[in-house]
Amino acid sequence: EHSDCAFMVDNEAVYDICRRNLDIERPSYTNLNRLIAQIVSSITASLRFEGALNVDLNEFQTNLVPYPRIHFPLATYAPIISAEKAMHEQISVGEITNAVFDPASQMVKCDPRHGKYMACCLLYRGDVVPQDVNRAVATIKTKRSIQFVDWCPTGFKVGINYQPMSVVPGSDMAQVPRAVCMLSNTTAIAEAWARLDHKFDLLYAKRAFVHWYVGEGMEEGEFSEAREDLAALEKDYEEVGVDSVELDKTDEY
Repeated sequence: EHSDCAFMVDNEAVYDICRRNLDIERPSYTNLNRLIAQIVSSITASLRFEGALNVDLNEFQTNLVPYPRIHFPLATYAPIISAEKAMHEQISVGEITNAVFDPASQMVKCDPRHGKYMACCLLYRGDVVPQDVNRAVATIKTKRSIQFVDWCPTGFKVGINYQPMSVVPGSDMAQVPRAVCMLSNTTAIAEAWARLDHKFDLLYAKRAFVHWYVGEGMEEGEFSEAREDLAALEKDYEEVGVDSVELDKTDEY
């Protein structure tokens, strides 16, 4: 309600990435935060370093948010690999671009293959040239699994920053020559709202923890209002995913 653009991070998704990609059996908050820090660093890199195509923070709102309430882009990052694996892996622009469209690289658990993209922003950093990016994006556009809504032009916003990623000493992540962070507005993120709503409903049915909040000055009605607002948000995402052809048919009837 009070923000123009909000990037969400789901602990469950980040835990899974640490286990699967970095071979950390029991990830700590330090492991999680180091990974999330790479996302924040990529988003703000153009404010701090020079590049071929710099992206201003205001441009995220302009390019990613079609309607004021639909302002929750999905963040994805690649490559997320350990130092051991980095020794024998080729990390080309094409490969990391493909990787960010894989649900396994997402910071929120949802499946974009079940939804439609409204906008997409690719933030590259390190040893990256525009020709390679154009080739990678052209390949992505040919994939059937990546669907865009028909009421919006299929555009990819691209940022290229020459400063490669840096990692803290002793980090689990490998320092690679090139990386990409993708911010995409997709209707699939509604899955995250549905999951959150379900968990809330189970707790609220038993009024679990409610007395703590009421004791601190909140009113019980605020819980119901917040739940209704999330239900409306789910509906909003459902509506933006409907093709304009389908809308025309319903208007005729």
